Parts: sequence; C-alpha cells; structure tokens
Amino acid sequence: MLDFIYYPVSFILWCWHKVFGLVFGEANAVSWILAIIFLTFTVRGIMFKPFVNQVRSMKKMQDFAPEMKKVQKKYANDRQRQAMEMQKLQKEHGVNPLGSCLPMLLQIPVFIGLNHVLRMFTINPYGGPKTENYFFDQAGVESYVHAKLFGTNLGEAIYTGVDMVSGGNAAAGFHWSVAPVAIPLMIIASIATHLTARHSVQRQNPESATPQTAMMNKLTMYIFPLGVLVFGALFPLGLLFYWLANNGWTLMQQRLVYTKIDKEEEARKEAEKEKRANLGPKPGQKPTAPRPGQKPVQQKKNKPSSGGQVKKAGSPHGFAQTGSSAAEKKDAENASAEPSTNGSKENGADVPGLISDSTKKSGRKRR
Repeated sequence: MLDFIYYPVSFILWCWHKVFGLVFGEANAVSWILAIIFLTFTVRGIMFKPFVNQVRSMKKMQDFAPEMKKVQKKYANDRQRQAMEMQKLQKEHGVNPLGSCLPMLLQIPVFIGLNHVLRMFTINPYGGPKTENYFFDQAGVESYVHAKLFGTNLGEAIYTGVDMVSGGNAAAGFHWSVAPVAIPLMIIASIATHLTARHSVQRQNPESATPQTAMMNKLTMYIFPLGVLVFGALFPLGLLFYWLANNGWTLMQQRLVYTKIDKEEEARKEAEKEKRANLGPKPGQKPTAPRPGQKPVQQKKNKPSSGGQVKKAGSPHGFAQTGSSAAEKKDAENASAEPSTNGSKENGADVPGLISDSTKKSGRKRR
C-alpha cells in the first residue's frame, strides 16, 4: 500500500550500505548503523531548503504578531471574519502557515518507511525463509540478520509485543538483553529532542506568545522527549539510531540557519540605517549650487532697523550696506549754506550789490 515510500527509503539505505560495506564489511553492524545515519542525513539534506523557508516564515509571523493580536481582539466575536482577516494579513506579508509544518510532515513518511523496511528484514508475510526486502536481495537480508551490536541484533527492541514497531520474529514480551544497548540510545535521543525544541522556543518573539503557543512549547520541550524515552522501548535499535541522527542533524542545522538569518537581519538593518543617513545633509556640508534653468529664490526685503539703518540686499558678498537718512540731509544743508567758490561768477558774487543765491537762502533760514 505504501510501496511508494518503502522503495525510495530502501534504495537510499541500500546505496549507503554498499558504500560502507566496502570499508567495514557488509555483515558488520557498523556498516548498517552508518547506512541508517547517512540515510537520515540524505533525507534531511533534501529537506534543507524547506527548513530554511520554515524559519523565515516563522520569523515573519513573529514580526507582525502584534497586528495579528489586534485582528483577533477586534473580531473576537466573529470567527469567520477573524479567519478572513488573518488570511488577508498573512497574504500581505507573504507568509504561508503550512510552510512551517512542511519539514515535520515530510519526516513522518521517512520514519514510517524506515521502520517498515527494518522490520521486513526478518518478517515474511508469506511464510518460509526471507529472500528479499524491496531493494535488498537475499544476501542483503542475511547480512542484516547476522549483524549484531554488542551481541544484539539491530532489529530487536526491548519490548516486541506490538507488531507495528516490533523488529523481527522474536517472542512477544520484554527482552532485557537489548536494554544495555537500547536504554543509553533512548536517553541520548530524548535529551537531543529536548535541546532541539528548547533552541527553537528560545527564538520565538515574546510579543507573539499566546496560550496556544505556550502549550505547544511545553509539549515539544517536555512531553515529546518523555515520549521518546518511554516509547523508545518499542523501537528496534536501528530506528533508535535514526532518531538520534535526526535530532543531531536538527540541532546543528538550527544553529547554522539561525546564525545566518541573524546576520542577514543585522545587515538589512544597517543598510536601512545608512540609507536614512544618506538622505539628510552631512555635518559641515555646503549647500549645493542651483541647477541650470532653476529659478532664483527671491530674497525677502529687510525692514529698516530702529536706528534708521537700512540693510540693502544685493551685495555680492552678502554684507548689509547701511546709510543714515538724517546724516545725508544734514550734509546737504551744510553744502547749500557754504558759498560756492567755483560758481561765484555764475551767481553774481563779483558784481557789487548782489548776493549769491546760497547766501539768500541761508539768510532766510537765519531770519
């Protein structure tokens, strides 16, 4: 039914087992463990781009979280209108809510496929000896069956009473001989699950916190790791190695991607700050000359000061030219009162009995 998942998973596992089988031997448990680990790395490498998009989408949602809260508060009594406004807001900011769930959804089929492929190494639904397992032939099947880690087969689990996760034809019940190998793997996988969830929660914006997100954070940080620790007893050893490798990859990937996005965010803020600084004049910068064809700005006429001085605009150096109207009038009167030596003949000064016009004027003024 799910062969479209089982065949790709078994093919990737087969390729890596061939690679490491050339180094350690095909029947060696190390070859199978490394094949499972690099199967995990291959799948996570394929999903690296969706993971980056997930982080960016979550960052955008945290940036406009206050706007979302306003919409929720405004349309608290109208759920349909609230959903429409939320979709509109997400569309404006270019956020896809499903983008944050895509990497996790893609890992579920891989987990199911690997669990099934590992189980089918020792289970033959048609009875008789096992001759093949998807891409693995009979030699590959026998290689997996005989591969043991500290005397424990990779397909065995602590408890094999549930067919969905059991790993082989072992009798139902507890197999405590597997516990010394399985329990340390379960503890490490649980701690890795907690660290990845905690690192992701620390990146969240406190302003975007809601009761729902707080509940989800507690589930991912505490309940899920506890589930790995408890239900890990049902998983075969090979699947525990997958879980451990998957969480190790996630923790490393988070640190790299988050660091890169933080640097991009700082560079963007610096670019915006520099752009705003370039819009205004720099300190000490002289005004720019008018462009060709630009109309000159008309200067306002200066009003006369209280002392009678008038500032005249138009000086090429910008200095105010002043003059006293009272002083000019006084100089004119003194000039008219003094007899003109150069023009005395014209006024009849040399003719006896005649008085110059200037003398007459001054005389009248004295009387």
